[in-house]
Amino acid sequence: MLNEKIIEEIKNIELTKDVTILFACESGSRAWGFPSKDSDYDVRFIYIHPPEWYLSIDEKRDVIELPINDLLDINGWDIRKALKLFRKSNPPLQEWLSSEIVYYRSFSFVDKLRKMSSEVFSPISCMYHYLSMARGNYREFLQGERVKIKKYFYVLRPVLACKWIEKYNTMPPILFQDLVNDIVPSGILNEEISKLLERKINGDELDFEPRINVINEFIENEIDHIDAFIKTIKHSSENPTEKLDRLFRDTLKEVYSSS
Repeated sequence: MLNEKIIEEIKNIELTKDVTILFACESGSRAWGFPSKDSDYDVRFIYIHPPEWYLSIDEKRDVIELPINDLLDINGWDIRKALKLFRKSNPPLQEWLSSEIVYYRSFSFVDKLRKMSSEVFSPISCMYHYLSMARGNYREFLQGERVKIKKYFYVLRPVLACKWIEKYNTMPPILFQDLVNDIVPSGILNEEISKLLERKINGDELDFEPRINVINEFIENEIDHIDAFIKTIKHSSENPTEKLDRLFRDTLKEVYSSS
């Protein structure tokens, strides 16, 4: 029933905003594989306007956001905004493209974009994004003797994503468990993370509890290591703007040529 509600909202956006939605997926904790019992649904989408909308001397709003309710958080980006961010190897957008929970897809845009992901991947920009997320959440939620324990996931995941990039020089997998399985060797740290993940998925209340020292030590050491490692990366790639311009124009033709 919920999927039907999401599709209904998507169709309503198309009608009321005069756009065509190309792709809609789940992001956030559900896509990452550690939802809580009260987690909402973070629906993200990419859309395209009719050609005339882009032929304007004025800049227009390129985001659509629906009012957030207790269950659904739905917002999306115009195709041009998405392609500009894709060119910068934007990690949230890359995660949308690899989400295993896809609600809606139309036309060939997303398939073509996925094929280009490795061409635009920038280890530097992705690691800076994840490092900033890890450092900010760690500083805000995991200092002191008692900590907001569910926030460990919002620090561990970006730390492990950085470790994946360091190891493979590719965009990390979206599922938290895949990162743990590959990056964290068997032992006390792995056991503590696994116990915490099981509790979260089972719906346990993960509020303020004593800090987990083995996890804190791992996080602190890795944040320092990642910060130093980023400075050693040398990366260059071809400018993909021409290919992305072509994809934008081809998608306009594909979607609106019959109208």
